[in-house]
Amino acid sequence: MPKHKPVYTASRREAERLGEMNEWVESFAENCTCARAIDEAIAEGYGDNRLNKDCAKKILEEYGFDRVNWVLANTIREGEHDGRYSRENKEWAKKFCVPKDEQFRNYNFALRSHPGLADVFANLVRKEWQNLGLYEGEQCYPEKLDFKGKIVAIRPDCLRDEFKTALDQLFYAEGGFGCDPNAIGRKVYGRFIKDGEKTWFTRDEIQGIVKLDLLPDWAKAKQAEWSAYLPQEEMGMEETQ
Repeated sequence: MPKHKPVYTASRREAERLGEMNEWVESFAENCTCARAIDEAIAEGYGDNRLNKDCAKKILEEYGFDRVNWVLANTIREGEHDGRYSRENKEWAKKFCVPKDEQFRNYNFALRSHPGLADVFANLVRKEWQNLGLYEGEQCYPEKLDFKGKIVAIRPDCLRDEFKTALDQLFYAEGGFGCDPNAIGRKVYGRFIKDGEKTWFTRDEIQGIVKLDLLPDWAKAKQAEWSAYLPQEEMGMEETQ
């Protein structure tokens, strides 16, 4: 599986403020390239009044879910008043905070394909996403809870495509100010359930606490084992800002 270029999600103005224009330019160019590749795939995959069900797979392999989702969401948001996009896809697209460029640059990475075919292509991509079987919002507790000692799910867009699996999402939160929803600090320290590898994520990169009835028994056993040795202090590594 090729290594996909990361999607830069901030606006051009924010990139200028942060001194990250190179990252913005590279991501914008890749957005445009991806959009044209999707247009080509749709043109090649359309025949006999239908779109080939496999035409999305090659694009996903080449550009990855994060980029393809970003481009499709931008396309649908650009055509939000177009009735040829389904209500379901319009609601889906709203989940992606694609910055609206004041110079109308969003148009450059919107699909030029017929909206009806773009809508069908979006359905194919969303079906491939659903097939991943990931933990998403509805599989996690909706309340803003303390993460310490709980198994949480890492947001899928924070994981490379080869790690976009339910197993790779599971993370045991051991400490850090980010565990507390009311704290200023954002880091959450812990380890992956799969192999015990220790690392940290910011609270914003975590989907939430996975509902207990959706966890496999072996993961619950790991949680019980590690909770018995949970550090009493917050690991002393959290940032203060």
